[in-house]
Amino acid sequence: MADQKHVVIVGAGFGGIRLAKDLAKENVRITLVDRHNYHLFQPLLYQVSTAVLSATEIAYPTREFFKNHKNVEFFLAKAEGVDQDRRVLLTNHGELPYDYLVLAAGATTNFFGNESVERNAYAMKTLQEAIALRSHIVHEFERASKLVDGDAAERRRHLTFVIVGGGATGIEMAGAMMELIAVFKKEFHSIDFKEVSVILLEAMGSVLPMVPPDLQQKTIDVLRKKGVDVRLNTAVTAYDGNDLTLKDGEIIATKTVIWAAGVRAQDFIRNCGGEVDRAGRLIVEENLLVRGSDCVFAIGDCANFQHGTERPLATVAPVATQEAVQVKKNIMKLIGGAKSEELGKFVYNDLGAMATIGRGEAVMNGPVPVLGFNLKASGLFAWTAWMFVHLMRLAGKYADITVCLKWVWNFFFGTRLARIILSKME
Repeated sequence: MADQKHVVIVGAGFGGIRLAKDLAKENVRITLVDRHNYHLFQPLLYQVSTAVLSATEIAYPTREFFKNHKNVEFFLAKAEGVDQDRRVLLTNHGELPYDYLVLAAGATTNFFGNESVERNAYAMKTLQEAIALRSHIVHEFERASKLVDGDAAERRRHLTFVIVGGGATGIEMAGAMMELIAVFKKEFHSIDFKEVSVILLEAMGSVLPMVPPDLQQKTIDVLRKKGVDVRLNTAVTAYDGNDLTLKDGEIIATKTVIWAAGVRAQDFIRNCGGEVDRAGRLIVEENLLVRGSDCVFAIGDCANFQHGTERPLATVAPVATQEAVQVKKNIMKLIGGAKSEELGKFVYNDLGAMATIGRGEAVMNGPVPVLGFNLKASGLFAWTAWMFVHLMRLAGKYADITVCLKWVWNFFFGTRLARIILSKME
């Protein structure tokens, strides 16, 4: 319709998809922009990289969400910036004019300016990175199996896996690695698995900062019991692809460094006409408008929302989806003639935090509104709760069924079927 306002949404992540779904029910025209044609369930990327799940189980075609909504179009392109004066989004496939723009572009890995680490370490923020890491891990065991009678130091270099970062991604990756190694023990008959090591490095004095100290210690205890070498207050200074150098001067010989130590906004966010923080995130007002704009919003990992909180809201899915709900309301108010100062203010409802440490092991801490207290749990109960929460958030019935079956099968039998090397054999 000619009188429909045009809302452009950049990013098909949790926030972007939720916003597009909500706006699709209104009399507006929506263009959803992303450089990939799928919605990615990023919290389970580590399970792709450790052969628990396949790529199609955590990626869902974006157009499938909106096949029954004629007012939603998908535009496959890479966003490059925003010209707020002309009200156009700049992409590598031309310009997109908008009446209202929502930046929900997610985040990328933050290497904190360490160029040697960025060149040689493995990140895990995209599907391609997870698949490449999976191939590399399997490949390293194949390489080590050829060195049984060769250089012992070089063999151990191939069998040493270092994970940097003690947040949820690092913890989950470390636990999953130990379980993958348990599978390999039955298959690589020539390897002495006493030479295999998984090391988790954390620059701060604790892991999982979003949970209480007792659950942090529980996490460390479980990982160490599994065989992970957990080192706190340990910072990385350089990595050349063969040797990882620590701040205290120690050198760890390894071919595999997995970087899970932080995120930052996508590079193009700095070209969107707003004020950004040190991590490149756009600073937003309480109504989620980009500071200084009356029609550009930012949500999720590319937004810095710090109003009434000690630090910006965490870069997690619940923040993005809740912000999407508020932005939808505010856009409809603007369309209805409201001024920016009349828009609703965003208030985050903290749903708590959880992280899995392996089969039957997880930690969780979150509010229980009905009972009025926080629920802290670990072990099998927390793992079961983690499983159900993630299944509820997965897109598509196919993924719900296959992922659930694989998790149950893996719980009882430790099966990892996706151990396929897709990279070119050397």
